[in-house]
Amino acid sequence: MKILIKNGRLIDPASGLDQLGDLAIAGGRIVALGEAVPNFEPERTIDATGLIVAPGLVDLAARLREPGHEHEGMLESELEAAAAGGITSLVCPPDTDPALDEPGLVEMLKFRARKLSLCRLFPLGALTKNLDGEALTEMAELTESGCVGFSQAEAPVKDTLVLMRALQYAATYDYTVWLRPQDAWLGKGVAASGAVATRLGLGGVPVMAETVALHTIFELLRATGARAHLCRISSAAGVELIRAAKKEGLKVTADVSINSLHLTDVDIGYFNPAMRVTPPLRQGRDRDALRAGLADGTIDALVSDHMPVGADEKNVPFAEATPGATGLELLLSLALRWARDEQLPLARALAVITAEPVRVLGAALGSLGNSAGRLVAGGVADICVFDAEAGWAVTPDQLKSQGKHTPFAFDITGFELPARVRYTLVAGTLAYTRAEA
Repeated sequence: MKILIKNGRLIDPASGLDQLGDLAIAGGRIVALGEAVPNFEPERTIDATGLIVAPGLVDLAARLREPGHEHEGMLESELEAAAAGGITSLVCPPDTDPALDEPGLVEMLKFRARKLSLCRLFPLGALTKNLDGEALTEMAELTESGCVGFSQAEAPVKDTLVLMRALQYAATYDYTVWLRPQDAWLGKGVAASGAVATRLGLGGVPVMAETVALHTIFELLRATGARAHLCRISSAAGVELIRAAKKEGLKVTADVSINSLHLTDVDIGYFNPAMRVTPPLRQGRDRDALRAGLADGTIDALVSDHMPVGADEKNVPFAEATPGATGLELLLSLALRWARDEQLPLARALAVITAEPVRVLGAALGSLGNSAGRLVAGGVADICVFDAEAGWAVTPDQLKSQGKHTPFAFDITGFELPARVRYTLVAGTLAYTRAEA
């Protein structure tokens, strides 16, 4: 379909493009941007006056809950949520049930996502069979089936020797291992160690649960030369260790969740289970360091850490609640809120949810990598059109995800979030249109 997006503010963080103009789409590709295309006869015209036209968002951490947890989320509902949030590509961890440790499971998941045509899906393969932390999976076969990296999700590797062998194998073929740095034995609490956890009588997770794991990972990277992506950094000390590792030249990238970027342990209030997330919310100094680290590039990407949780698993005492929150539809708004709080340009806010996640994925994107997360002539037409000035109060009835629990709900925070997505296009096809648009 030929589509013309007229009079929008075109922003491409990767190239520095920021100008008013038109964008023409044909055959799923951007054929021109910035100027009128001679003899272009669109089948549909979108008036983007007053709107931002940006690359489709790329989310590096979203659990879709299928297979195995369909009562908490279905592939269709969660990809609809992604499209409503302007997300055109997302990475899902392997902790489904069964885990993504067999090529057939990966191929089935990707096939179902392609049929829905709502969002591109990039699975992570399980690092060990059944995520048991013992026997390595067949990484080469999983890569051929479409995996962009390998992860244990939240499951620990039981033996450091197993992790070293996994990194050695991954280094041989230039695979990326995605690791959530938390020592499994130090990290058994339910809230971040500190005054709040002590006052509430909650088991604490100390900062050293993250830093001990990071020191171990960095030593193994020095020994193996492997590439690692560090998922959901949560502490100021962790940010400093990553900054030093990058300066040293280790092949390391990192992300932070929308929850850790905006919230602190004080937000737990009186045992609010909506605030039960992983990693646990830490102190204000940690949040401030995470914000600064994302701004200066120490942390590469912002992620939704989307994990829909059913009402029965949340409407229980804090310590018994299942960790997790819905986030796909909030990623854009919370990136912009961070940028406004830190007085950063709009392009920087978009970079950490478009171009920078694509750089993390690198060669794993294949031919798509040349234009993913970008607005470029000849590139794939994955596009997010949004109103940066529109505010909205997050309420459960507005969320397309089956997971209705979020720490940013209006009845908890009392504030509106900025920006509403008006259109999402995936390969030149409209995946989402806001009703009043």
